[in-house]
Amino acid sequence: MSDIRLEGVTKHYGSVAAADNVDLAVTQGEFVTILGPSGSGKTTLLSLIAGLNRPTAGRIFIGGRDVTDAAAQERNIGLVFQSYALFPHMTALENVLFPLGVRGIGAAEGRRQAIDALKLVQLEGLGDRRPSQLSGGQQQRVALARAVVFKPDILLLDEPLGALDRKLREELQVELKQLQRTLGVTTILVTHDQEEALSLSDRIMVLDKGRPQQVAAPAEAYLKPANRFVAEFLGIANFVGMPDGRRGLVRPERMRLAASGEGKAARVVEAIYLGQMVRYHLALEGAQGAQPVVAAVPFLGKAFATGERVIVSWDAADLWPVAQ
Repeated sequence: MSDIRLEGVTKHYGSVAAADNVDLAVTQGEFVTILGPSGSGKTTLLSLIAGLNRPTAGRIFIGGRDVTDAAAQERNIGLVFQSYALFPHMTALENVLFPLGVRGIGAAEGRRQAIDALKLVQLEGLGDRRPSQLSGGQQQRVALARAVVFKPDILLLDEPLGALDRKLREELQVELKQLQRTLGVTTILVTHDQEEALSLSDRIMVLDKGRPQQVAAPAEAYLKPANRFVAEFLGIANFVGMPDGRRGLVRPERMRLAASGEGKAARVVEAIYLGQMVRYHLALEGAQGAQPVVAAVPFLGKAFATGERVIVSWDAADLWPVAQ
């Protein structure tokens, strides 16, 4: 079994708590993303799970075994970093072979496993190239192959796609999810990219100042955030009045716009064309000084113009009360 359990995990650097009493349970084969802004403690948590650092307090279990004080090499964990961390003087095949040699796998068997791992990440035939002869995406695939070639119990990914351009990043997100599903390996990803977290994960943990704010499936965290921090960190959030006087959240894509009809009157402050969608920033009439609300609606060939009067509406079911 390769489930992961954190119980009250805390890490202090002086008076600063980089991880503050974190509880988390990751089941066998699950893909969990730790999401948060820079300085929220994401990488600290990953390093604690990996055994690269020791917690100030709390316990860490992998497969039911207490590994809090176990060295990194005793945890059978595959690690992938944003910087790839490939050996520049080795070929791609030699880089993938390296962890097998450390584990005492024979040359012939190791070569077979390394070639299979390169095939798995679609680098068949490129094993004789050095990192300098590979693109950024290919180097990241080598790093992934090296991390999974020895069949780790856990795969830890620290911003692995952060150095890639948007198109390649999106392609590798799909490949990464397929690879994880094929291997069935328990995976924890660290990222500050909301779209990446929402698209890849079975669950996400939103972290702020070392403390978990919410652990939930992506759709639940996005549509039913636990508090205002989660609501705003996961995307644009419209905060509007509810019938009972509280403030609630409506996501932009849940808004409707029309030239007339029932709803709230507004003026178009800005219309931003995004291809299939148009994102409108709207000033509600009678709400001077209030933050504009944002609506993201399909582009149907013609957009409302800046300054135009429109009617904005939403379903009551899409209004979610949010703690401040």
